[in-house]
Amino acid sequence: MAVVTLDAGHGGYDNGASYQGRREKDDNLNLALAVGNILQNRGVDVRYTRTEDVYQTPQRKAAIANENGSDLFVSFHRNSSPSPNQYSGVQTLVYADSGPRRLLAQNINNELEKVGFTNLGISVRKDLPVIRESNMPAGLVEVGFINTERDNALLDAKFPEVAQAIADGILQTLQETDRDVRATEEAESYTIETGMFAHEDNAKDLAALLQEDGFESFIEKRGRYYVVCQGMYPSLTEVRRAEQNLYESGYETRIAPIMEEKS
Repeated sequence: MAVVTLDAGHGGYDNGASYQGRREKDDNLNLALAVGNILQNRGVDVRYTRTEDVYQTPQRKAAIANENGSDLFVSFHRNSSPSPNQYSGVQTLVYADSGPRRLLAQNINNELEKVGFTNLGISVRKDLPVIRESNMPAGLVEVGFINTERDNALLDAKFPEVAQAIADGILQTLQETDRDVRATEEAESYTIETGMFAHEDNAKDLAALLQEDGFESFIEKRGRYYVVCQGMYPSLTEVRRAEQNLYESGYETRIAPIMEEKS
């Protein structure tokens, strides 16, 4: 059974953003509980960082997700702009725009777009402990701007649809990553993908950078794209150890089974 931890951002003395008496921490908790209920009804083991109005540090929120052994971690927030009604839309923040993190963010954003929100895409934020310190794919979802009347009206009028959209995005990600995991576990050898490019010269540049940093690399041609890979490993234990080293060196990473001959 998949484990998903849901975080209602802010809480307690930390209201988050506010607008005309509306407090972000309240919207966040309502969304987390509603999405969690849908996921539980679909057989997901749902855990929460909070179910009431209490404060936790962002570091503690990430630690809870880690302690739960979560497969995915989603933190709920509302955005805010300098001036009311200045911006509108949803956005998901990730530590790195690659692999399951990108998939989670894309799936949630796309589903919320179907409800009527403007899709502002994915933003990489390496300064946020709640997504930086989590050990699993994590996304911080900004569900509209709290000081934009259009976004508030849409959230209030279609709250069940919004919760369902986020739950659907999470479920899609669980299904797709589960297929990836099964394929990976059945492979006889593994590599670490670090980038995919439409132009071969860009792939060569990344491969050269990896080599300069001491990481053996090669390029695979897959259809129209050039995929930069690092190493060939005989076991999941070895490839996961190598992936951690690459990740800590600042590279985007994705473990993949060896599917083609290297070129």
